[in-house]
Amino acid sequence: MLLQVPAVLTSDELRQLRSSIAAANFVDGRVTAGALLHELKQNEQVAFDDPVMVEVTRIVLAALKRNEAFRLATYPNQLHGLMVARYRPGMRYGLHVDEALMGADRVFRSDLSLTLFLSDPTEYDGGELELHTGVGVAQTRLAAGDLVAYGTGDVHQVRPVTRGERLVVVAWIQSFVRDEGIRAMLWDLAQARSQLLQREGRSSTHELLNKTHANLLRRFAEV
Repeated sequence: MLLQVPAVLTSDELRQLRSSIAAANFVDGRVTAGALLHELKQNEQVAFDDPVMVEVTRIVLAALKRNEAFRLATYPNQLHGLMVARYRPGMRYGLHVDEALMGADRVFRSDLSLTLFLSDPTEYDGGELELHTGVGVAQTRLAAGDLVAYGTGDVHQVRPVTRGERLVVVAWIQSFVRDEGIRAMLWDLAQARSQLLQREGRSSTHELLNKTHANLLRRFAEV
C-alpha cells in the first residue's frame, strides 16, 4: 500500500523545523548504512546526538499522532530510527530494500517506511522517491509538509538530485497490524465508514461497518 498524506505539518511547524535544521550538524549518511548499502547511500543526515533532533522528534511525533488518516492507515505501534536526511546535487540512494529487523539494544520489525518532505518540489530537481511494487514503478515528489508511507519490503531508491536541496524526515514503523493486506482492508473500511457518516449521519449501516472494522482489528492486532 502506498499512502500519501497531505499537510501533515502545519506551516508554522514546517518553518520551525527548517529553521532548526539549518543550524544542525550534518554527517555522512553512510554511518547508518550496512555494508551492503554502503556504496548505494550518498546523502547526509543530522547527527543523532545533535540537540536539534529532540525538537525535530517532538514536532514530528505530535504531527503524526494528531493525523487520523496516518493512524488509521498504518496503526503505528512503534516508530523508530527517525532521522533528517539531506540530498544535494549528485547525491542519491540506489535501489535497495530496508532491513526487516532494526535496532541495536532493542530490536523491532520494520513494517512501513515513511518519508516526510521538508523541501518543496520547486526547490530541487531529481530526488524522486522511486518505489518498485507489484503493480509497477511509482515516483513521488510531494509538497513540503506532505508524507508518503509504504511497505518496507518494497524495493526503492532516491533518484539523483540534480539541482537544489532535498530535505526529508524518514522513519520506520512497526505496526500493530503486521499483515499489509489486512491493513489495507482496515483503511478501506475506515474510509467507507467516514464517508457514510458524513453523508448520512449515524445509521445501522454505519454501525455495521464500525463493528466489522473493530472486529477485524481485534482479530489481527498484535499487542
